Amino acid sequence: MLLGAGAVTAWAASPARALLAGADAMAGSPMIESLLGSMTVAEKAGQLTLNAAAWAGGAANALNPTKAGATFDAQLGEVRAGQLGGVFNGHGTDMAQRMQTAAMREARLKIPLIFAADVIHGFRTVFPVPLAEAGSFDPDLAEQTARAAAVEASAAGIDWTFAPMVDIAHDQRWGRAVEGAGEDVLLGRVMAAARVRGFQGTKGLTANDAVMACAKHFAAYGAAEAGLDYNSVDVSERTLRDVYFPPFQAAFGAGVGSTMASFNEISGVPATANPWLLDTVLRKEWGFGGLVVSDYTADEELIAHGFAADAREATRLAFMAGVDMSMQSNFYRDHLPALVASGAVPMARLDQAVRRVLLAKQALGLFDDPFRRIDPKRERTRVRTKPHLALARDAGRRSIVLLKNDGDLLPLPRSGKRIALIGPFAQGQRELIGPWNVYGSDKEAVDLLTGVRALVADPASVTATDGSGIDAPLPGGIEAAVAAANGADIVILAVGEAQNMSGEAQSRADIVVPAAQMALAAAVAATGKPIVVALRNGRALALSGAVLDAPAILVTWFLGSQSGPAIADILFGIVAPSARLPVSFPYATGQEPYHYAHKSTGRPNPEGPRVDYKAHYREVPNAARFAFGHGLTYGKIGYSGLQLGDGKLAWDGTLDVRATITNSGTRAAEEVVQLYIHDVAASITRPVRELKAFRRVRLAAGARQEVVFTLKRSDLQFVGLDLKPTVEPGQFRLWVAPSAQAEGVSASFELVAA
Repeated sequence: MLLGAGAVTAWAASPARALLAGADAMAGSPMIESLLGSMTVAEKAGQLTLNAAAWAGGAANALNPTKAGATFDAQLGEVRAGQLGGVFNGHGTDMAQRMQTAAMREARLKIPLIFAADVIHGFRTVFPVPLAEAGSFDPDLAEQTARAAAVEASAAGIDWTFAPMVDIAHDQRWGRAVEGAGEDVLLGRVMAAARVRGFQGTKGLTANDAVMACAKHFAAYGAAEAGLDYNSVDVSERTLRDVYFPPFQAAFGAGVGSTMASFNEISGVPATANPWLLDTVLRKEWGFGGLVVSDYTADEELIAHGFAADAREATRLAFMAGVDMSMQSNFYRDHLPALVASGAVPMARLDQAVRRVLLAKQALGLFDDPFRRIDPKRERTRVRTKPHLALARDAGRRSIVLLKNDGDLLPLPRSGKRIALIGPFAQGQRELIGPWNVYGSDKEAVDLLTGVRALVADPASVTATDGSGIDAPLPGGIEAAVAAANGADIVILAVGEAQNMSGEAQSRADIVVPAAQMALAAAVAATGKPIVVALRNGRALALSGAVLDAPAILVTWFLGSQSGPAIADILFGIVAPSARLPVSFPYATGQEPYHYAHKSTGRPNPEGPRVDYKAHYREVPNAARFAFGHGLTYGKIGYSGLQLGDGKLAWDGTLDVRATITNSGTRAAEEVVQLYIHDVAASITRPVRELKAFRRVRLAAGARQEVVFTLKRSDLQFVGLDLKPTVEPGQFRLWVAPSAQAEGVSASFELVAA
């Protein structure tokens, strides 16, 4: 359990130890102290200023626009004057070379700039969106893709990435769920730590292929009311500590060098100006010594929150709460000097923040070699390499979830069948890489039609027609789609969300397949041809109609550069599907926020039909249609032989949980075996189930394997009445199962008091 002191201990032992020692401990660094003693207050404020690059890269101008009238020449002037600590989402090594040269040759103090970027799910090689990758239930894969992304980004001059996003998301209306690991705390923890390790590497942050990671958004951004982006959050401290804090603690345990304050307020106090969050918890309780950066103009937004009267007050509140570096607003540069002069901001606090920025630059090796990541040759040779593209294909197929496979329609034969690809995602280099990717391109990605034709014996046997647009019908589209279906033996129906329907500021009031595509699906289904649905989506969806009724459904998310080949590998059985849902797919949008680890209430509906005056909806069950952890494969998986020894877990002992997993099918399979518990009676009501462990098991056809999990007392820990971690003796239910709603094999055990 990466909680409390355990997190700090692991964090302090990490390769980034020099950075994470804490800025206050750096008073003995002669170089840092010499610089501080030489800097004017204005130059110190400049080091705390981070702006979008005026010479931007890729999609950066659309995602994070610069200030009106900002030019590259103007930013060079700010660098020379010591008014800028770094820029983000810039245009590769050409831009970085010119800016760093200005800093090192023409600025008075010659402090190197830091170059940051949004590298959320790949750089030029684009990997599956983080939510999709979480479905792999494989932290090793997440570490590999983050490592590849760091290798590419660092080759383009980038020192710092604003990832991973580790927010827990219980409401699938929230568009930014696509950037995280889903709804579960354990899965969120292991994926957060893995991605930090991948970005920062194992050789230390001075390595020219390492980038400093940034755990975001601190904290509880995923709990925004009604799933509306930027909205208020009002949760108890217990919920923060039980649900929303642990993935951050895991990231800190893995040595993350920075964290980003979230946009949202928590119980009336915006996170950007919340001293309890950013100082009491983060610094004093957890001992975090790294850098805290604001989100884009978040300090400025304190005024719109109604928390600050004007820019000067917003600056003081954010800075004194613990935000070290201001992104994009220029508030720190414009207002800190006067605030210090008036005594409203102590010089000691200013020096503390500047130390943290300088320490981050030192840890990244920028004082030793400001150009260590600025190498045009590496920028040409370390991106979109064959190994990275192969990893993208592998990551894609390991992220695809098979929801349904009635009658074993999948895998498809590679010859002898005519296949019609139908839908707005059937063909074309569009809607492939997913939301919030600054440097990748759909034009460099491989579409579904290309991937399918590459694997069939006769490419001419595969046709493609759009049938409809994403949001609107196409003239003659349905007629063309019906004709294509009638001329085929099998239909692959590629429907779902546009990539701009997920991500920041893309909340949806109704998480369904758009109406135009539903009409297309109904018309194609009426032909009677067998249909495989290939969903394109960045969140859980409430499926219905012909899409839900299709005999086979694949959740293909946004898979990146190798989308088409990855999906084709699953369709034709080159590999078997092995991913599982990291989020619950509801029956209806009205169930949101929904997550499997909910409480039972005092009136739970019993198994079976709806009972009056119990907790249920009139229209749908109080459950997921497709549960967290659900996913099929091409084998036939069974669970049996649960053994718990004497069923007692000693206070300072362990309990081995054994279950036999069998593949009675004719094809090899990979199963994600999941261990859930329920604390039957506790001083704080506990969820109906909680994931405590999982394991991937490879099974040949006809094979069986015993899986062993070892439980200990700390696995049963929760936040108690005093808001401290606690464990209480008593009875627990346990399931070894293929999903959060499946029975699998179950039993009870007792934690025995010391």
